[in-house]
Amino acid sequence: MPTYVILSELDPKAMRDPSEFRQLAETVAKKIKEQCPNVRLKESYALMGRFDVLDVIEADNPTDVEKVAMIIRCYGHAMTETLHATPWKDFLSQL
Repeated sequence: MPTYVILSELDPKAMRDPSEFRQLAETVAKKIKEQCPNVRLKESYALMGRFDVLDVIEADNPTDVEKVAMIIRCYGHAMTETLHATPWKDFLSQL
């Protein structure tokens, strides 16, 4: 199953208090599970830098990945950047 990385930058106006982020994250996760059953969330990371969150997902259909990104944008109040990720050993073997 192909792997994708979604980088998210939260809108500073999305929350009044950092403690509200937990509820926001739970809402986004619930919507993704409900609306994108063919997507597998592998890992999520908090980041220190330009982006706030990194999600690693697997999906056979790029349309499902687009839907996940839109859910993050709408419910998570974030801008996203989505990248297709190839495992390093697979990349090297294709050279």
